[in-house]
Parts: sequence; C-alpha cells; structure tokens
Amino acid sequence: MTTVALRRDNLLALTRDYGVYAALVVLVIINLIITPNFLAADNLRTQAVQVVPVLIVALGMALVIGTEGIDLSVGSVMAVSAAILPLYLGYGAFPAILLCLLAGAVAGLLSGTLVAVVGVQPIVATLALLVGGRGLALVISDGQLKDIFNPTILALGDGSVAGIPYTVLVAVVLVALVALLVGKTTFGRQLVAIGGNRRAAEFAALPVKRVLLVVYVLSGLLAAIAGILGTARLTASDPSKLGELIELSAITAVVVGGTPLSGGRVRVIGTVGGALLMQLITATLIKNDVPVSVSQMVQAAIIVAAVLLQRRAAR
Repeated sequence: MTTVALRRDNLLALTRDYGVYAALVVLVIINLIITPNFLAADNLRTQAVQVVPVLIVALGMALVIGTEGIDLSVGSVMAVSAAILPLYLGYGAFPAILLCLLAGAVAGLLSGTLVAVVGVQPIVATLALLVGGRGLALVISDGQLKDIFNPTILALGDGSVAGIPYTVLVAVVLVALVALLVGKTTFGRQLVAIGGNRRAAEFAALPVKRVLLVVYVLSGLLAAIAGILGTARLTASDPSKLGELIELSAITAVVVGGTPLSGGRVRVIGTVGGALLMQLITATLIKNDVPVSVSQMVQAAIIVAAVLLQRRAAR
C-alpha cells in the first residue's frame, strides 16, 4: 500500500471516529454567528432537555447495532409506555413507572426472541413491532391524549437540581452505565465479539442467544424510559405522536457517532455526540424558519454519508 493510500485511510478513519465532534464545533460556531442568544442559559437548557429522548433511545440502538442488528420498534415502545403510564398513576408514580419499564422489557424480549431464537432478521422482527406496537398503544389509550396530573411525574418533567433538569441527569447516568457496560464488562466484550463475527462467537462457545436477548431487552427498557420522560415533559400522554420517527434520529446519532452498521463496535460517547449534533441541526433549521421536513431529509442524507464513509474506511 502506498504512502498516499495509507494517509487517505488514516484520514477516513479519523473522520469516521471523530468527525462528529468536528461537525459539532462547526455547528456551534455557525450558531454563535447566526442565532441570537445561542449561549443563553434558557436556550442551552432547552436544547439539553430536547435531546434527552433521542439520546436515551440511541444508547439502546447503539447496543443493538453493535451486534449487527437494528431496532425499529423503539418509537412504538415509547408510545406503549406513554399509553400505560396514566392508566396506573392512581396506584402511585413508581408502580406506574415499573409497569412501563416492564412493558419495554417485554417488547425487547419479544424482539430478541424473534432474532436470537427464531432466527428472524432484526429489521423484519422489529418492523413488525413498530407497526403492532403503535397500534397497541392506540388501543390502550383509546386513541386519546390524556393529561398527567401526578406531581411526581410532573416534577420529573420540569424539575431540576442546581439548574440541571432531572431528565438530563437521568440521561447522564444512563450514558455512564452503558459506557461501563460496553467498556468494562464481560458482557460488553461478548456483545462486540458477536457483532464482529457471530459465527466465530458461536464456535468460541459465547452465549450468543443470551447476549442478543439481553441487548434487545435493554433497548426496550431504554425506549420505555424515554417514553416516560417524554410524557413527563409534555405533561400529557400522546401515544399517537410520541416517539414518531425517533428511529431515524437514533440510528443517525449512532452511525454518525462512529458505530458501524456492520456491528463489532460500539462508540457510546460518539453516540452522545451524534445525538447532540442531530438536535443542533434540527434546532438551527427551525430557528431559521426551515420546515421540519427538511430536517428529516438532512438526517437521511447524513445517514447515507456516514455509512459510505464507514464502508470506505473499513476497506
């Protein structure tokens, strides 16, 4: 391989791994120039709160993609969580939250069973749940928006500690836990090994089915948490809209953050950077009167560019 080719490959690898941070810096500079009061505390707080659902869902998506899978059901799991929450708040906030988490875990277990045990392709298994889960959420809620009056849930949505919203603190804790899971545990190493070469992992007697089941359960749990926080922030349960198209944002955040769709690698901090980048892009376009539909097309274009970059860097 020539020196020029080596330099090109190194540049591609650096762009794949750290391009998201460079893009964030560039976007921040652009906003400092064109967006009034960009560094105002209220604006930064708003951006941090708005990115939380996508970030939490993206953490679970990163784990799934790390196994060379995909989870298209996360938005519907959020909707089911939102539909269940107001039904059981009469028993208290914590029992209602536990039931929402249980629903997310069951959804993840179903996806994981279809993928790991039955052998269904991840995109097919989770696509079925994407459609069926949203329908189930509408049935549970009777297709109606329901206001939330529980003080604990409302405090979770708009409360803060030392000026930091509770939702942001929850996201920070989850990022730390997922980073530790991936980087410091046997489970994390097994996950990466399975994504890198599933057949080899099976020959090495790794618990492939168990790891896949746990990964999809974790994705479901994280989606349920995002649904609870999203409902708390809106002060209402809206299963018809909550989590809609969040799959696109989560996948974009993961891929842009450096986790390849081919699996075998999970970049947790990169996923955080990807989620922040997507949030800033959306906020910048909205603040400059660009339709939301354009933001969605931009995200789609970013996914294509990131995948092409990863393929070239992997050669």
